[in-house]
Parts: sequence; C-alpha cells; structure tokens
Amino acid sequence: MSTRELTRAGVLARVAAGTLTLGSAATLMAVSYRQAKRLYRRYRVEGAKGLKHRSAGRGSNAARDDAERARILAVVREKYSGAVDERFGPTLAAEHLASEDGVHVHHDTLRRWMLAAGLWSRTRKRSPYRRRRERKAHFGELVQLDGSFHRWFEQRGAESCLLTLVDDATGRSTGRFSAQETIWAAVAVLRAWIGAYGIPQALYTDWKNVYVRPPTEEERLTQAEPLTQFGRMCAQLGIRIIPASSPQAKGRIERNHGTHQDRLVRKLRRKAIADLAAANGFLEAEYWAEHNRRFARPPASPDDFHVAIPRGVRLDTVFRLEEKRTVSNDWVVRYDNRYFQIERQSQRPPARSIVQVYEAADGQIEIRYRNRVMRYQELSAETLRVQRATAPATDRPAPPTPTAPRPPLGPPRRRGQQHADHPWHHAVTQRRDYLQLARDRRAWERGQP
Repeated sequence: MSTRELTRAGVLARVAAGTLTLGSAATLMAVSYRQAKRLYRRYRVEGAKGLKHRSAGRGSNAARDDAERARILAVVREKYSGAVDERFGPTLAAEHLASEDGVHVHHDTLRRWMLAAGLWSRTRKRSPYRRRRERKAHFGELVQLDGSFHRWFEQRGAESCLLTLVDDATGRSTGRFSAQETIWAAVAVLRAWIGAYGIPQALYTDWKNVYVRPPTEEERLTQAEPLTQFGRMCAQLGIRIIPASSPQAKGRIERNHGTHQDRLVRKLRRKAIADLAAANGFLEAEYWAEHNRRFARPPASPDDFHVAIPRGVRLDTVFRLEEKRTVSNDWVVRYDNRYFQIERQSQRPPARSIVQVYEAADGQIEIRYRNRVMRYQELSAETLRVQRATAPATDRPAPPTPTAPRPPLGPPRRRGQQHADHPWHHAVTQRRDYLQLARDRRAWERGQP
C-alpha cells in the first residue's frame, strides 16, 4: 500500500472508533464527502486492504506484447550493442530503430528494456556544482570555437581533430575534420560559418597559439595588441577574440564535444567512413542539419547580430598569411626556406628594402612592394647557389673602396708639447697677431690731431 492509502486507513479507523466524524475525515483525506462515504464503506467491508487501488499490480493497457519486446531487443542486441565504448545509448538506438528498421518505441521505454536485459548501464560521475554562465541573447553575438582530438574513426583510421563552432545563444553548430588544429583548419571552419550566416561579433577560444599569444617585450612597452596570423585575419573582419581561462568557462562547446564523441563515432561506423574527406562530406550533407534540428534552440532575442561581408572585401585577401621580408642585394626574397627571384620590372624594390609576402591556403605566394604586385620566379637552393657563384661582377655588390694609408706618427712627445704646424698652434698665432694689430691701430688714432 502507498503512504496515502495507509494514511486513509488511519483516519477511517478513528471514524470507526467514533472519535472523528466522517465530514472531518473527508477534509483530512482531501476528498469529497461522497468519496469519503465510499471509502468508509469499503473499509468496513474489506478492512484496510480494501483501500488499496484496484489497478495495483496489474499490467498497463498500453504495454507492448512480450514477443514484440523480445523482437526489438534482438534487433538492438544484433545491430546496436557491443562493448561499452561501441554500443548505442537508448536515445540514439531508438532513433535508428525508427529510421532504419521502421520500429517506433519511446527512448524511455527502450531504456527500461535495455537495463532489464543488461544491454545498457551508465554510471554518472558527479562533479562539483558550478553555476552556468547565462547564454547570450542574440544569434551571432558570441560563437565558441574549439577542437576535439578523438579516435573518430576508431581502428579504421588515425586520431584526428574535429574543429567545431557553436553559437552561444542558439547552440547551432558546424565543424570540419582535420589532422591537426592548425590555422588553416580554423580558417576553413570560420569561412564556412561566414558563408552560411555572416560575420559574428566575437569568437570564444582557448589559449592555443593559433588564436592568441602573449605580448613581446616591445609590445608591452608600446601597449600594442599582440596578434597571431588568425587574430589579424579576424581583426580585419571586426571579429573580437576572447580567450577562455579554463575548459569550464567554455563548457557548452565541451559538452558539445561529448555529444559528438557519443553519436558521431557510431554514425561514422554505420557509414563505414574512414578518411577525412568522406567524413567532411557526411558532416555537410547530413550530420549538421540533423544535429541542429534536434539540439538547436531559438535565441532569447530575435535580432541577428551577424553582419554581412563589407563591400569591396574579398575573403581570399583576408584569410592568408602575411610576413615582412627584406630583399637581398641580388633581388632574392627568402620565405619559409623558399627563394623567390624578383624579375626586372618598373618600380622594382631596391636592394635591402622591405616587401610584404602573402601566402594563401593553397600555397600560392604573392609579393607586394608599396602595395604593387611583384613578378617573381621561384628558385631552388642549389640553383640560387650556382647563380650567385657565377654572377658577373656588375651584378655583385661593389667591394668597399680602400682608403689611403695613414701617415706614420712622429716621435713621441711629452705632455703639453705640440708640433709647430699643428692647427691649434695656428689658431693661437693668428689670435696673437690680431690682438697686436688692434693695439697698434688704437695707438695711431690717439696720436692724430
């Protein structure tokens, strides 16, 4: 019997003993007076056990047939079971039962069945309570960026990185696989986001040197902002980078990684995908649309904070590496252990001047001097060595002009002794002659009438 039924038995026992009226008993039991009379009638005839609900212990009218239950569990055991790190959870198994096998069963019902059959068990590790940061109110106000290294292809391929972007307000996600979390991997996923939604206001990242770096000593003195190559690209588009100090600070994307590591690994196994190109195709064609349809939520405010790409701005000229290099005396620019011979052309940069070298994602190199594109020819290290060794003298830098030998010094002199022709001595003699002439002129003027 339930606690409520036991309480009713105690109240009706007082009514039978004459210490409590039936009207007061109805108030104590929170039922109507007519219902209290029915309960008291059953109590007098059957005793306390008559107050027990008539459906207690009976099966549900909506219960599945035992044979159907066994058949569904057999499918789960055959297709979606396995070791602890391979089997599907009840929710994911229920989705695939509906989409692949045409069997519709609620995930909570399937969870109870799988627990009873030993096909599912999960022990949650409790962590210290931390208050979650409130979501941003607008779509595009803050987008979290992070990479997750995992055995996405299990034993079918090497460990790789899933670089993911998650909008803080809506949970809408996109991402791409890459071998490592590099600047070009971050550029690829950010360009995909900009192409789909526009330029976000800010990116929430960790402290990897791809995104942020500590300032140099010169930057500390000048109060200049330290920018990585990726930070400079974002600054050109007006995107602010906010580094998080701990994984808990960007907990939404960390939990997002856990969801992908549980669901995406199994989906890739079902598709027999074992390489990055096929995995990225599956993400774009199926996975992200299904994931956002299931997990994304509407923002608190309907205003979209994404902005359009400014007119006249080409993303190809924004998302590229930029370095300063010095032109050598033979007009060769060295960049990333590669050598580029600048061809003769109008306004060719003079030797020892500074040029800008740009590298695109596909490896294309562009050299600019005073914002003018320079024509060049790439040389190998051996070709450059031979070219410099056999170059004519006119193409080589001129050696320094030798100076005339210094005359030998005279015999050593004592301190205070000077040569008669020393310039200092000439000046003193001239000064003495000038003063004597001045005295003679004054004397002559006094003798005149």
